[in-house]
Amino acid sequence: MRHGVLILPDRRWSQARAKWVRAEELGFAHAWVYDHLMWRWLRDKPWFGAVPTLAAAAAATSKIRLGTMVASPAFRHPVTFAKDLMALDDISDGRVICGLGAGNGAYDDLAMGADPFPPAARAARFAEFVELTDRLLSATETSYRGAHFSAHEVSMHPGCVQRPRIPFALAAAGQRSMRLAAKYADIWVTTGTVGKPEPRPYALSLPLLRAQLSALDQACADAGRDPSTLRRLVLTGGMISGVLESAGSFADASGMFEDIGFTDLVIHWPRSEFPYQGSEKILERISPH
Repeated sequence: MRHGVLILPDRRWSQARAKWVRAEELGFAHAWVYDHLMWRWLRDKPWFGAVPTLAAAAAATSKIRLGTMVASPAFRHPVTFAKDLMALDDISDGRVICGLGAGNGAYDDLAMGADPFPPAARAARFAEFVELTDRLLSATETSYRGAHFSAHEVSMHPGCVQRPRIPFALAAAGQRSMRLAAKYADIWVTTGTVGKPEPRPYALSLPLLRAQLSALDQACADAGRDPSTLRRLVLTGGMISGVLESAGSFADASGMFEDIGFTDLVIHWPRSEFPYQGSEKILERISPH
């Protein structure tokens, strides 16, 4: 089981840098940042951009993998985003993971002055977003015309450090997004229950997670892909609660998730206040090192 940590971009870099460096020192396999223009409970609080944050984190670290959790077409275009990712992969010497998700039609859409897309249109837009981002990162030149995104003779020299491209971590819960994960993803991502329900303790989340894992296996089978080639990541702290209450609960949850088939577990860096309130001392106790 690989363990990772998500660090909110809610502090100036003079303060935030220490967390990213410490995440590497503690032995976490990967560190993530939310990719939003503004976010839920911190909508009126400090919030910094994901790409510059990851660039700074890449320069401050040397081993830990770094990723977006997750970028969406709400305010990203595949052409400009692919250029940013290529630069991040270069700065990090091949440590970037491209986390992708459809978005939820909330604050990012409103910030861009767009009306929320109906579910079917959102899914179609996300499919194009993933397909075109894949093409751009895999080829030296790309032209593409879709219903939602286009590209014309986009040059991607010198290309990604990682070959054939930066790995994709794709958040998927429905059948259509599961098919996308089976086709394009290196890592599948789940947060448990989608929407805005009440959080569930990690033990009570297991039936849902098992069902999602089974659906992912079926999507892989339908695509002719060996399911074992796709890593499975569970992000906790939002819809899945109780994981970081103690070192014991973390070990218990990690074992349960691994037993049902997950390869990666991500927690949120504890904050002094809501959301994700907790003690940073717990990180020392659960350190992979």
